[in-house]
Amino acid sequence: MAENTEQLRLSDLLERGWKILEELDSSNEPFGPNTVHRIKRGINMLEDASRMVAQLDLFSRNEEVEELATADLKYLLLPALLGALHMKQSSQHKRLETVQIARAYFMDFLKTCHDYNISQFELPKPSNENGSFSAGPSNLVAMAAKRQAKIERYRQRKELETRLSDVHKVMERGQADDEVSREFYLLNVQRWITVCLEEMEAIDQEVEILKNMAVLKQSPANQPAQPPRNPMKPFILTRNALQAQVLGAGYPSLPTMTVDDWYEQHRKHGVLPDQGMPSKVTVEDNTDVQARDEEKEKKAENDDEDSLLKARNWDEWKDDHRRGYGNRQNMG
Repeated sequence: MAENTEQLRLSDLLERGWKILEELDSSNEPFGPNTVHRIKRGINMLEDASRMVAQLDLFSRNEEVEELATADLKYLLLPALLGALHMKQSSQHKRLETVQIARAYFMDFLKTCHDYNISQFELPKPSNENGSFSAGPSNLVAMAAKRQAKIERYRQRKELETRLSDVHKVMERGQADDEVSREFYLLNVQRWITVCLEEMEAIDQEVEILKNMAVLKQSPANQPAQPPRNPMKPFILTRNALQAQVLGAGYPSLPTMTVDDWYEQHRKHGVLPDQGMPSKVTVEDNTDVQARDEEKEKKAENDDEDSLLKARNWDEWKDDHRRGYGNRQNMG
């Protein structure tokens, strides 16, 4: 049975919607119909609370944060909580619309906090001014500064969460006075400022991806269709024409071709492996042969007498001694 949110007080609507978000953040339950129902229920509660805050006119751009009542500080979180719940929806066909709605809630929260000077930060640019980076020197400097700011926000967030945890323990014990309650809600607002800045950077990147995907889905319809290609017909080689006529390929629907036909067809097209390649010259030039002969003759004429004498002595020694002479151990 659905709960009638109109019968709940403003503080109850905020607390219950906030609790649903915290339960979803800490839950390991797979996304299903129950999760979808809880998200819609939380969104309805927080939207009703936002309408009541607008009717009561609790906030003004001409005020300072010190002028706000402690009980009213927590209602500054309404747009941030609504944006976080919208980001948990997983409808793919409406994803672009969902993240844009969440970004609008985050921006509304950040503008209000900036007007009250609750924390020092720079407001993000509108979504239509966020273009893609080019590889220029100025953009590289901007990217480095953006990375440094992100690191600083992460450090601040961790410090805020540590302080918030300590104050929350005091609140749970029921020992919180007005000063502790005020610090608790201001710390929550400051923490959500860092969360919203991170979420908006992620949303801007996701929006760009989603828009590019939408363009890619539409582009194939605008491109002309490519003409269909004719299917390639297979062929089977046979040893000769007689075999092709008598036996065929075994498949009447497939054309046949002899080896000679295949060779002749490729020769005409000049695609044989040995076509277009010059044959190697194996016959040597006569002038080279004559030059080597003359060189051998000159070398023989120029041999000195010592070489001739040595050669004659070696021939005479071989005449007087048989082969294996001196081999007394039968080693020959």
